[in-house]
Amino acid sequence: MTREKMWTTRREAMALLSGAVAGVAFGGDVRAQGTPKRGGILRISAPTNPSSLDPATGGAGSDHAFLFTMYDTLTEWDFETLKPKPGLAESWSFSDPTTFVLNIRPGVTFHDGTPLDAEAVKFNLERNKSDPKSNIKADLATMASASVTGPMQVTLKLNALDAALPGILSDRAGMMVSPTALKASAAGNVARTPVGAGAYTFVSWADGEKIVIKRNEKYWKPNRPYPDGIEFAIIPELTTGVRSVTAGQNDLIYQLPPRQKVVVERSKDLKVFNGPTLYVFQIFLNWAKPPFDDIRVRKAFNMAIDRESFVKAALAGLAEPAYMNLPKSHWAYDKSVAALTPYDPAQARKLLAEANFKEGTTIDLVGYPDQDSVQRQEILIEQLRKAGISVRFLNAPIAEASAAFFGAEKRGSGLLAAWTGRPDPSLTYSLMFTKDAYYNGGRGAVPPELEAAIKESRASEDVQIRTKAFATVQRLVMENAFVAPLAFQFELVAMNKKVQGYRPNLLGKPKYDDVWLES
Repeated sequence: MTREKMWTTRREAMALLSGAVAGVAFGGDVRAQGTPKRGGILRISAPTNPSSLDPATGGAGSDHAFLFTMYDTLTEWDFETLKPKPGLAESWSFSDPTTFVLNIRPGVTFHDGTPLDAEAVKFNLERNKSDPKSNIKADLATMASASVTGPMQVTLKLNALDAALPGILSDRAGMMVSPTALKASAAGNVARTPVGAGAYTFVSWADGEKIVIKRNEKYWKPNRPYPDGIEFAIIPELTTGVRSVTAGQNDLIYQLPPRQKVVVERSKDLKVFNGPTLYVFQIFLNWAKPPFDDIRVRKAFNMAIDRESFVKAALAGLAEPAYMNLPKSHWAYDKSVAALTPYDPAQARKLLAEANFKEGTTIDLVGYPDQDSVQRQEILIEQLRKAGISVRFLNAPIAEASAAFFGAEKRGSGLLAAWTGRPDPSLTYSLMFTKDAYYNGGRGAVPPELEAAIKESRASEDVQIRTKAFATVQRLVMENAFVAPLAFQFELVAMNKKVQGYRPNLLGKPKYDDVWLES
């Protein structure tokens, strides 16, 4: 099957998505004014320190804002539809249902000067699938083996047809790391010393303060990147971050909460971009330990949350209440699943009584200490209290909190955080709701029919078949109340007027492919 034929069905899916969001236009003028120029340092206010600069070992969705600058991916995604397109792989095809062939772009080198060839790609894919340190094993669950079938060609043998694979390779699993750098690392990773093949090369990382990168002078894309480099100032307090941009200390700030929209729009010196994303605030639940090992408690927890009120109070109404992990605009959204989680504190109390859950018992949840996170926590504490549920938040910086909940410590029974979305919805579900997935915090068991439905969602290129499979997946996740989704937040990015060429995207994860600076 050719790539062109493969996209006949995927294009139908993306048409559904594009049509659904057509009425919600991205804010801001995405057209660059004038002719792009090279030069200058792009200064960005970043809200969080990365958990790792190694794409295989990181554990936070917020890492992507840094990773995308230093690592190119085998495939890329269209900003508005998330449709995969050529990247480091200039073409791909299914030669048969379980054979996937990647043709690697010639002439590309890693930042250390070593070649990005078929051997390097094979090394990366096998590492991502099998290395004990890898947090993305589930991404490549269908890959049985990888072999070099030409100097610039890699062939994957699959244990089943995987229609999601082109999209998967536009994310962490497709970020290529220098094998030479990895083999030279005593730690077996490049978490602190990234070596990729992206538009920018790593210079320095002052933990919790600043990350500096510079232009890759041998980058394969013509005339890219435009800036000489990027400096990320790590500023967790977003009000301070906004002030740094309005004062001219930084040029751009991303992942702004809705309450900042009025503030940034008030400034005549700033441009504002906003639009729909897959970015969903949610409470990850550890259903392998009490009290969430009881489905009645999980259901009660979900029914105690008034999502409409949460959106108004916590997100200034600039969000969509979330009743599953896909928004209404998504082609795989199933409206009937939304009815499974009504706001019903009386029914929540009834379920808690059936579970012998004593009112006043405190549930420990992990969270983040920034102002907006604390506000969300306070709203939820009050809502849950009305249903007889008492919660206490154990706050820590994003990287620490995420590692504590998802890693070996298993701190808390839940984590209030965000799922940043993935190019293909099967990734979202396989990374959170399969037995050994990293984002299944307790590595708790799931119904066999759920894992089967997730596999089924990747087993065909036919949109109708995939949509039907995702309906089953979404229903099983919410019937079992494995997660407490809260709201899909809009992307909100502000920048000064010398920043040109910025484009929002449906993932809400900033990329700077076409950004340049006016002098």
